Amino acid sequence: MRFGNYDCQIFSDGLYLLDGGAMFGVVPKVLWQRQHPADESNRIELALNCLLVRGEDRVVLVDTGMGQLWSEREIDLYGLQRPEGDLVEALARAGVQPEDVTDLILTHLHFDHAGGMIHPDGSLVFKQATHWVQAQHLRWAKDPTERDRRSFRADILEAIESTECDFRAVDGATQILPGIEVLPVHGHTPGQQLVLIGEPGAARLLYAADLVPYASQLHLPWLMAFDLNPLLTLEEKRELLSRAVFEEWVLVFEHDLKTPAAKVIFDSGRYRVGEEVQLGQAGTTQTPDG
Repeated sequence: MRFGNYDCQIFSDGLYLLDGGAMFGVVPKVLWQRQHPADESNRIELALNCLLVRGEDRVVLVDTGMGQLWSEREIDLYGLQRPEGDLVEALARAGVQPEDVTDLILTHLHFDHAGGMIHPDGSLVFKQATHWVQAQHLRWAKDPTERDRRSFRADILEAIESTECDFRAVDGATQILPGIEVLPVHGHTPGQQLVLIGEPGAARLLYAADLVPYASQLHLPWLMAFDLNPLLTLEEKRELLSRAVFEEWVLVFEHDLKTPAAKVIFDSGRYRVGEEVQLGQAGTTQTPDG
């Protein structure tokens, strides 16, 4: 589907499992399990939906999934599943090789968003790409709290600081490429950046990352226990979703298997999924029947 001068397409790095209570915080299980059934260990499925953006002589990748950094014990712990291969294999099937990627936008450096940027030996997967991260978030990732330390991997941070990496530290909201803006939000983790594609007054897409990881979390009070500042997340969601409704944005939900992308409506006092959008082959627009 086209937004401004860019074709946008979702590519998957597979799925993994996390505790449902951690994903929904104070929301009772009897409510969230209707849409997110848990296994015997109370784990629910999270997609690893990455976004490829092509246009303006750029090939831009947004987030990288978990990559190949994981031991057998960790693969079992997280229930990592890739029945159709990983992100690099998915891109290759569409004719995109790692060296073709000109820009890699990392919404933040948690392992499920940035793990695929490096090989197990620590070398960069997307060696030709400029890597974009918020400067505030990088500072946080280098010195996180005990609460969120396990969300970061030292080898990812080392790769960003290596001479091999063309790294750009972004300071706040800015247009990093023509028609591609990054919008910082801080409730989940300081300096997370969302990616807004397209021009004002026309079709636009927001990659919502961990501000709204599931479509079900359009409901404002459905917040993650992982959020370091949940009340700030609440206000950030309110502001961004209000814009999304008014300007008719398409949102990409990074962790949603069933609804990877959709427009948002405000109905009966709450935000809900509107028209679902399938971001299939670049240059095409597909919407489900009905």
